Parts: sequence; C-alpha cells; structure tokens
Amino acid sequence: MTNPKKGHRLAPEVKADIIRRIKEEGVSVEQAAKDAGVHSTTIYGWMGAGASGAPSWAEFIRMKKQNQELFEVIGELTVKLSQAQKKN
Repeated sequence: MTNPKKGHRLAPEVKADIIRRIKEEGVSVEQAAKDAGVHSTTIYGWMGAGASGAPSWAEFIRMKKQNQELFEVIGELTVKLSQAQKKN
C-alpha cells in the first residue's frame, strides 16, 4: 500500500481503510502514514475534511467536551452513591 510517486492519489477505499484503522483499531496516525507511504499531515487533512464519514474537528472537540462532562456527572453520582451506602 505504498505511494511511490509524489502527487499520486490514493483510492477513496484506501483512505477509508486508513482512517478506519486509526479510529477502530487504535493505530497511531504516524504508524498508519508510514504503512501507507504518506505523510501524517496528509492523514490529518483527510480526517479534518471529513473523508469517509470521519467527524469534523469541530464535532470531535464537541464530543470530547461532552465526554468530559459525562465523566464529571458519573464521578458526582459515584460519590453520592458511596455516601448514601455509608449512611445505611
């Protein structure tokens, strides 16, 4: 899956597979770039452009913030539950 020629475009399916490996398998962008023979900034560009259904950076940031808020709620509820169990 190497890219021997500069300026050579990868098929959309290949891009989708690279992004899928990053998102689902946890492969680092740097490793995926090395495996595909492209620069990591190229992959970040695909991800930022929403290639193959990848969330936009704005959506990613929104989801990350929402995730943090949910962890805070879970933490508060855990403390309240612990306190309630100690009273009983």
